[in-house]
Amino acid sequence: MKVLCIRGNNLTSFAGTFALELDRPPLDRLGLFAITGATGAGKSTLLDALCLALFDRTPRLGGRGGVPVGRADEEEEARLSAYDVRGMLRRGAGEGFAEVDFQGKDGKRYRARWSVWRARSRAEGRFRPQEMTLTEVATGQQFGRTKGEVLVAIQERLGLSFDQFRRSALLAQGEFAAFLKADASERAELLERMTGTEVYSRLSMAAHEKNKGEQEELARRELGLAAISLMEAGERGAAEGRLVEEAEARKSVEAQLGEAEGAAAWHADLAALVGAQRDAEEKESRAAEALAAAAPRAKKLEEVRAAESFRGAVTAAEGAERRCEEADATGRVRGAEVAEAKARAAQL
Repeated sequence: MKVLCIRGNNLTSFAGTFALELDRPPLDRLGLFAITGATGAGKSTLLDALCLALFDRTPRLGGRGGVPVGRADEEEEARLSAYDVRGMLRRGAGEGFAEVDFQGKDGKRYRARWSVWRARSRAEGRFRPQEMTLTEVATGQQFGRTKGEVLVAIQERLGLSFDQFRRSALLAQGEFAAFLKADASERAELLERMTGTEVYSRLSMAAHEKNKGEQEELARRELGLAAISLMEAGERGAAEGRLVEEAEARKSVEAQLGEAEGAAAWHADLAALVGAQRDAEEKESRAAEALAAAAPRAKKLEEVRAAESFRGAVTAAEGAERRCEEADATGRVRGAEVAEAKARAAQL
């Protein structure tokens, strides 16, 4: 948690709006600075604004109840008790607020706002219930609808309750002893939350649980080892001798096993070769049968090949016969034409 900016309006001695921006120059570069001023100047009001925006409470108004406080002309039920935080509103003002920008445990920037006003925002109006809001600055997302929900959301992001905050981050005047008088466990919790070292407590607890479990496992195994009876020296020597003999016997058996595996592989190869030879013989027999069946067709093929040599002479003779027949036909036509010509010549 880191406070980045404190703003306010019309709170106690401050008239109008004020702002203390701790994340801007020159304050952002200062490791340590002081807020000084005369009594009543408003030094404590800055811290009051811080607490009001974050917790709706202040250290100097930490009591409950108290006598009614107000103007003489106000009705009794319109007055506030002495410890009512709405009394932080400056006299004569109709409304005011306190606002704080802070960096939460998750590293995001949030804006917490506490607002108070009188009816119709007039100085003589009755006080209205104060309101609170929490907004993530980057996204504008608001958390909580009621004041109680907003207070819970702020505490979750701060990591500190009001009591833890006022005993560590903010020690009011005369309350420094409150931190010192807190019991050891509460001081340890405060310091862990302030420094972010609570992870080491969780690691320590986890390591303790892990060590406890390992010790229990070790004890269980030691009991198991204690339950195992050891052999006598003579019996152990005899067992080691038998172990040597069994190792030698194992080597002999492994050698025999290697020879047997080699013989088995040789027989397997032989069986494969015999099977291949049988298949080849069967294929040879089928080929011989097919060749014998094809002998008539081979003889016919030889005859066809022999007759093929006469194909040219036969073809020429057939051509000559065809041309002779064509010449005979042509001669008969010419003879008819001659006889017809002679007849016409005789008539002429």
